[in-house]
Amino acid sequence: MRHPHSHPDGRFAGPSFDTSDPTAQRGRNRRRRGDFPEAPYEEGFDPRRGGPRGAFPHEHHEHRGRGFGGPGFGPGGPRSFGGPGGRGPGRRAGRGDIRAAILLLLAEEPMHGYQLIQQIGERSGGTWRPSPGAIYPALNLLEDEGLVAITAESGRKMATLTEAGGTYVTENAEQLGSPWEDAANRPASPGRALRGALEALGAAAHQVARTGTDQQATKALEVLDRARRDLYLILAGEATPQD
Repeated sequence: MRHPHSHPDGRFAGPSFDTSDPTAQRGRNRRRRGDFPEAPYEEGFDPRRGGPRGAFPHEHHEHRGRGFGGPGFGPGGPRSFGGPGGRGPGRRAGRGDIRAAILLLLAEEPMHGYQLIQQIGERSGGTWRPSPGAIYPALNLLEDEGLVAITAESGRKMATLTEAGGTYVTENAEQLGSPWEDAANRPASPGRALRGALEALGAAAHQVARTGTDQQATKALEVLDRARRDLYLILAGEATPQD
């Protein structure tokens, strides 16, 4: 069965070479960009450019909304409001957090990408669950630096801390800190709460569209139209009728 985060061409599903042919394994231990899938980067994180940047593409597994006819609310759905989803009710994590979390976890035992995501989520109490778009590029970068080795094991790409990586973790323990605790204690983003409210509003409107009468649907449209206009007034810095 294909791993949930495997690349469509199978690069993350396991070794693609013929193990019966010795020449096919040539360069197996050499860094290959395809060892982990090149997933789009998570918001606020780009390991190849040295840190935070602006908005990023949506994760490849992000589902689009379908207006009132489906779970979404308007074009892109509520999860596309203000940026990509995929991190649950958690906090926004920067490049250093991802790097530290991976190194500290691999210092305990080898793990594949999905295990790393699960462990970070559990240790942060569910407040931080990084997406594959943050984990896999960070693993590739750590392999480039010689701190992590990527090998195929039981059809999965396993990440293991190298000797240099173990030394780095030991010598920089204070600097690495406890990234999951930092994430759990970091204030929640107001934008995330707003996205949650938008999802709830979309669900209520969807319920009216499905089960309400024509009169109720008309009133719901009036409420939504008024809310839309009030939001634009807020952006314009003007008082809404309720102020």
